[in-house]
Amino acid sequence: MEVKKKLEFYGGTWVSFLPFIVFLGMIVLTTFIWGSISDGALWVPAFTAILLPFFLAKDKKQYAEVVIEGMASKEAIVPVVCWIFAGVFSRILRMSGLADGVAGIAAGMGVGSTTFAVVTFIASAVLATASGTGFGTIAAGMGVLYPAGVALGGNSALLAGAIISGAAFGDNLAPVSNTTICSATSQGVDVPGVVRSRLKYALAAGLLTIVCIIVYGMITDGNGMASTTYQYNPLTLFMFIPVILTIVVAVKTGDIIIATSIGTVSGIIVACATGLFDFVQIDVANPEVPAIISVHGEGLDRVVDGVIYTGISSMLQVCILALLLFGSINIMRHGEGDIMLLKSLGKVAKTPFSGEVTISLMVIVLSALMGLNAPAILAVGASFAKSLSIQHGISPYRAANLMDAQSNTLAYCLPWTPAMIYTLGFAADSTAPLTALQVMPCVFYSFVMLIVMFVSMVFGIGRHDYMDKLPPEIRAEYDAAKQNL
Repeated sequence: MEVKKKLEFYGGTWVSFLPFIVFLGMIVLTTFIWGSISDGALWVPAFTAILLPFFLAKDKKQYAEVVIEGMASKEAIVPVVCWIFAGVFSRILRMSGLADGVAGIAAGMGVGSTTFAVVTFIASAVLATASGTGFGTIAAGMGVLYPAGVALGGNSALLAGAIISGAAFGDNLAPVSNTTICSATSQGVDVPGVVRSRLKYALAAGLLTIVCIIVYGMITDGNGMASTTYQYNPLTLFMFIPVILTIVVAVKTGDIIIATSIGTVSGIIVACATGLFDFVQIDVANPEVPAIISVHGEGLDRVVDGVIYTGISSMLQVCILALLLFGSINIMRHGEGDIMLLKSLGKVAKTPFSGEVTISLMVIVLSALMGLNAPAILAVGASFAKSLSIQHGISPYRAANLMDAQSNTLAYCLPWTPAMIYTLGFAADSTAPLTALQVMPCVFYSFVMLIVMFVSMVFGIGRHDYMDKLPPEIRAEYDAAKQNL
């Protein structure tokens, strides 16, 4: 097995965190101070974050190889591919007018904007739990539920926050979620047992999230009703066919590429058959409906675009940002900054309570820096969380739940995380664009889950879950640790 050579820096191991410091500092400048949500406001900080630390690396060639390895890793490429496929499917749903149909039905039933926000959270949570994909849920929610809620007069930031909250809920609870699998396997316990033991945390956070949505909605926009005569094309409702088909496939396969591929093809067929789309338009001056493929212009300005092209191009911002961020993440890993951080945090764990706090902080800090949850769990799980839980008699089920729950908090709501950028990308193409500062306070699930888990740590809730059902080899490790005390 090849041993990775440590990436050395002038100034020591902590310098491997410099890419994140540069990135976060410039993000504050470009987005908060200068008030921009453009591509450059994200890409320039991410690129600069990789560029500047290069001059502090002792081995410049190794530094370059580490950056390339990070950007070309499967961790980086898989989400990029998923985002492109989901972006096309979401664009088909959005341009078909399905959101208007949903808004029309809701208005006709007398559903108010705040009630619709609650329904949006619940629908997103159910979809994410069933499919195990947070990003797929965001794509579907922002493509249909978000514009429908805006049409109903709802608070756009609240709607986006409800969708992200639902995605985080499902990512935390879904048996097929990467975070669920990573957290369970890192502690050597079964996935069904982990899911059962975390229900109390997820449901408590979910209920509190609904309360927060209702209170915030009533304060900001009441329960305003859209007109019961909201106009929409009834044919748009046929687009529920590809939506339902995509959800079914996603639940059965747990694969967002398979699901959105089938959804895209079926969506094109239904939209073209009902007259919502033309398949091809060539030199049509003022088209009455969108086209899957559109050709127009003259000479060097002649272009091919349309719904598919627009869906792909709408994902460029988050895709390029993710590739650059994975370069920074790999710099930190090869510089062993993550190991240094985890060891420093591990020194403060002296009691079961402080052990749980330490595990939580490890995951929260790493997932917040990376903007990703599964890699943070993998970094903390087997190396640190398992030994701390055995040392302090904390159930491995509890350790798995601590990591999973905490990894789905800040990683879903901070301005530089892929989940937030992904959401903002969809909003930017709508009639209600948003900034990270608007959405972040409305991702109630992230903040509520932090509170729920802290309360459970204070009172020791779940600390000894299923200790009587541990596999013999794990039980032996706990017994040996108890004898050594």
